[in-house]
Amino acid sequence: MTSPEQAGPTRPARLAGLGLLALALIALVIGLIQLLGGGDSEQAAPPPPSSESQPPPPPPSETPTSAPPAPPTTSATSTVPPPAPPTTTSSVSPPAPPPQPPNRSEPVRVYNNSFIEGLAERAASDFRASGWNVVDTGPHQGKVPVTTVYYRPGTAEEAQAKELAQQFGLRVEPRFDGIKDASPGIIVIVTREYDEKSK
Repeated sequence: MTSPEQAGPTRPARLAGLGLLALALIALVIGLIQLLGGGDSEQAAPPPPSSESQPPPPPPSETPTSAPPAPPTTSATSTVPPPAPPTTTSSVSPPAPPPQPPNRSEPVRVYNNSFIEGLAERAASDFRASGWNVVDTGPHQGKVPVTTVYYRPGTAEEAQAKELAQQFGLRVEPRFDGIKDASPGIIVIVTREYDEKSK
């Protein structure tokens, strides 16, 4: 008789325990749903702000890109033209000045200081052929060792006398006392040495 009474109260206790377990499970399910639902709403919320934040960045990136290229291009263009003009000017300048002909305007007088007839005239002909302005020929009284070109120091004769002497391989010196007061111009006194040189 003891076993049936004990079995009677055990079943309701089990049912009550099962009911409590069912309620606990339902509560857990509801809690999970709320948690998951809240998480979904929070995750759904962030996308709109992120989509709104994306549009602003493009405008600033476009503005800097267009601004920088303009200044460098202008500076490069301004730097290129200046070098060109100087090159053109320098290339034009050198060919412009042509070589000027030598100045042989000073009168030249040729005198013979030898016994060879016509030696002064022959030397004068040689000088004229080279563009010198020979105005007189004749004899010279005195003694000159070798053919010499004479000039008055400090005058235009000096440079031209040196040029004539260099051209024909002659000696060049300032005028000596015997011809110091002669007419202006270059004086060439030829000797027999010139005759031997010209042959």
